[in-house]
Amino acid sequence: MRKNHIDVISLGCSKNLVDSEHLLRQVQAAGYSFAHNPERVTGQIVVVNTCGFIADAQEESINTIIALGRAKQRRQIERLYVMGCLAERFMADLERELPEVDGFYGKFSWPKLLADLGNHYNTELAGERVLTTPPHYAYLKISEGCNRHCAFCAIPLITGRHKSVPIETLLTEARHLAATGVKELNVIAQDLSSYGLDLTGRLMLPELVDRLADIDGIEWIRLHYAYPTQFPHDLLPVMAGRTNVCSYLDIALQHISDNVLANMRRHITGEQTRALIDRMRNEVPDLHLRTTLMVGFPGEGEREFDELMRFAEQTRFERMGAFAYSEETGTYAAQHLRDEIPATVKQQRLDALMALQEDVSLSIQERKVGRRLRVIIDSETDQYYIGRTEWDSPEVDPEVLVEKSRPLTIGEFCDVEITEALPFELVARVCG
Repeated sequence: MRKNHIDVISLGCSKNLVDSEHLLRQVQAAGYSFAHNPERVTGQIVVVNTCGFIADAQEESINTIIALGRAKQRRQIERLYVMGCLAERFMADLERELPEVDGFYGKFSWPKLLADLGNHYNTELAGERVLTTPPHYAYLKISEGCNRHCAFCAIPLITGRHKSVPIETLLTEARHLAATGVKELNVIAQDLSSYGLDLTGRLMLPELVDRLADIDGIEWIRLHYAYPTQFPHDLLPVMAGRTNVCSYLDIALQHISDNVLANMRRHITGEQTRALIDRMRNEVPDLHLRTTLMVGFPGEGEREFDELMRFAEQTRFERMGAFAYSEETGTYAAQHLRDEIPATVKQQRLDALMALQEDVSLSIQERKVGRRLRVIIDSETDQYYIGRTEWDSPEVDPEVLVEKSRPLTIGEFCDVEITEALPFELVARVCG
């Protein structure tokens, strides 16, 4: 057991990861050594940053805490702390059921953890982080919370109302990241579309992205988790006109049936959704859309599911994920809608939708064979360098396997020619 050493374990999404990175900077300044997501915990203190979004993520968080609690009982660690979304949502239950945990901290109260460690939260370091990603890319979280209150979603119960980070604060953070060697910013939020509304009464995402694009050293800016209702259309000419803003947008649409969208409380129709997609693709050349769709929500009969399948087939999303609806405690759907669709039917629908998407993805990938594309190199294996195009977000999107014909550097941009397409990977050789 290493004294004055903290192991931080991050579970869940990239927004959680940013919180962990800010925590690591604080503990570093307080004089602790640390490790992030170690294969084996070795410190006397362990902090788990939990996810509380859906049942599977909650289960992963709880199982991790239980395993570490047992390690504490065996005296392999001395203190165990839990922070993040699960703690925010179920604090009282966790304190009662997991007495081996020394302290619970919500999503926004984790600075108190530093006080319990005998230190204090250093406000002068508020915008600084220890990157846990490869040094050439980082996530930039521009807001917290959500005002949308979709029927199925627990995020507003966890994070509260939407709160934007001031634009100058974000620009300062982005400049600091660029100065440390970050070339790629992945801009994230629960709801990108509403950025700035709480600060100025207007949608400020277009202005923010335009000003981020001016920062020296930032060569790619990629946007994640826009909301289709009240989408800031002025963003599209910024994406089309700024060469370092990727032609990529992650926008969760969930469904296309008017009946299901109404039950979900999405405040948009299928026709409006299709019109938005058409406008995006008309205004942003070579745009790659990533979306998330949901099957099995209350009100989705065979007709509604067939409509969703036709929508996915006709729209041909370049990137698409899907999941089956599961009821979340405290949400509108849990309180007012009956979850009557059998789990087996949900799984069948999910399997059918993902099989369709695999075929769509392969046909889109095949059109890239013979093209010359710019990639950034993330890592390497014995046989390949592993890279990504501007259309590929880290961890979730396809990779480019670049043949090792000459030495390349991790974090380097290079031009490659695509030689082979697989449903979720491309194979390429270096140009020149």
